[in-house]
Amino acid sequence: MKQMALDIGLSTVPSLSSFFAGPNAAAVQHLKLWAQSATRSPVPTYLWGQSGSGKTHLLQAVHGALRDQAALVGWLDASRQAPVPFDEAWSAVVMDDVHLYNLEQQHTAFNWFVNALTPKSGQPRWVLAAGAFPPADLALRDDLRSRLGWGHVYALQVLSDPERRAVLRQEADARGLFLSDEVMSYVLTRFSRDLSSLMQLLEHLDQYALQTQRVVSIPLIKSMLENE
Repeated sequence: MKQMALDIGLSTVPSLSSFFAGPNAAAVQHLKLWAQSATRSPVPTYLWGQSGSGKTHLLQAVHGALRDQAALVGWLDASRQAPVPFDEAWSAVVMDDVHLYNLEQQHTAFNWFVNALTPKSGQPRWVLAAGAFPPADLALRDDLRSRLGWGHVYALQVLSDPERRAVLRQEADARGLFLSDEVMSYVLTRFSRDLSSLMQLLEHLDQYALQTQRVVSIPLIKSMLENE
């Protein structure tokens, strides 16, 4: 059955505490350790996995956690075209979707990497990156690829359907929503099943149910979509 993507313009702020770790507990624990520490990891961290495994959520969560500590953080992803020079005031650099970097972005990433780990003053900065493939399989310049694989490398696993159901149940309970098994089956077979989309859907359902004063049901979901 074809699944519908959900683009409703609503999303919650990614956080490490809201991420359902499941089979990725070791990676999440590693990120929490360094994101909540007063010091930064002197060794780079690289996350890889297929779409929907939570890479971007985790990077944005770490970025937000560091910013909450008033730390300055450099961010680079494949959508950023203009080169950005390294800032000595940064305490960490975060690089998302490295497998999509063009030559100019690879040059920027390598420059950030070198400056972060060999600072002119102070302690080394934490380099946190993510991509769709393990370091050895990245179609990047050799010096950047080797550095991405030098430190801690974690392969993220996509959650199974029972784990997705557990995430939905946990988030719905936190919102005071009841999701029947029938509703969850409907959602998981008709919508994009990556966690980011599911969380957006749940937030929209929560708001729509409050507005209409109705319980969450399949007719409610259909009504919500018809009124988009």
